[in-house]
Amino acid sequence: MDSRRRFLTTGFALGAFTTPVTRWLAKPATAATPPSTSDRPSTGRVGRTDLAGLWAASEEARVWDSRLGGGHWQNSSVTRCLQTQAAPMLRGTYTEEVGRELFAATAELSRVVGWAAFDAGHHDVAQRHFIQALSLARSAGDIETGCYVLTTMALQTMLRGFPEQAADMAEGAYERGRGHAAPRVLAFAKLAEARAHGRMKDRAAAGATLAQAELLLDAVRPGTHDPQHLAYFTPERLAADAIEIHRDLGQPRAALSWNRLAEPMPAGRFTRAVGIRHAVLASSHVHAGDLDRGLTAADHALDILSTVKSARAHAYLHTVTADLQRWPRDPRVRDFAVRVHAQVGSPRG
Repeated sequence: MDSRRRFLTTGFALGAFTTPVTRWLAKPATAATPPSTSDRPSTGRVGRTDLAGLWAASEEARVWDSRLGGGHWQNSSVTRCLQTQAAPMLRGTYTEEVGRELFAATAELSRVVGWAAFDAGHHDVAQRHFIQALSLARSAGDIETGCYVLTTMALQTMLRGFPEQAADMAEGAYERGRGHAAPRVLAFAKLAEARAHGRMKDRAAAGATLAQAELLLDAVRPGTHDPQHLAYFTPERLAADAIEIHRDLGQPRAALSWNRLAEPMPAGRFTRAVGIRHAVLASSHVHAGDLDRGLTAADHALDILSTVKSARAHAYLHTVTADLQRWPRDPRVRDFAVRVHAQVGSPRG
């Protein structure tokens, strides 16, 4: 629990989000920033091929992050892409239409870099990238991208121990996104809000917002506008987060019922998410008083997450270890604690 406390309270300045979030909520879209006239090097003319490269880099980074964790060395390549490719393009020349998409693509790159930094435990770095991403979305005049970025910021805020502020941010993202963002984006905002209400032990609000997220996700139809970079957010992924919501609400039976819907999510593609799901499932079994099933799920979580470079995911393993101390004399509990220490290390901030 000490590790979880440190992970939640170090390196994060809630006040840093105040001005950019307020500015975006007040005026979420502005005219795209014109190309710079400075003497700094640029890429010249920017076209569709350049944009495709940026979106491809974001998608590749999301896959690496999901499989390997934000702390894996391969994630450094997207940071280089942001610094050496996207940034010079912003100082290039382009049509108004290309310019809007360029700013939106760069916003997503910055968001991906920020999430990887957060997952690795570099919380201040993550905040800087999220703030930059929100500003870029605003310059793109892209309310949908801003909604997605602000929801990601709300998740960081919630996971850093400020659920009340996170709920407000997620609700603001949803309200601003209505009429502009695709159903999947709005569903993601409502799910983030539900997770924050779960952390606050507000059963009514968590249940209502989770139901809204489900309805919005069900409203996604083939052939309609649906951003590809959010394709990972499926009903199975929502179910996995619902397990955690109900665990936080002290409703282990409800948490376990959601697990059946989350099981189809493949570990080969969503390694970290599946590992975290097993860790949360283990805690839910423990809270229900079932040591045997709790240990089985905990072992699965450790097997999966020991291969992932993720301070955030490893914090879930340390939480399970603490939860299992309800049975401190059971040799299996002591053995699990030893293996967690050996395979993922001690709790860190």
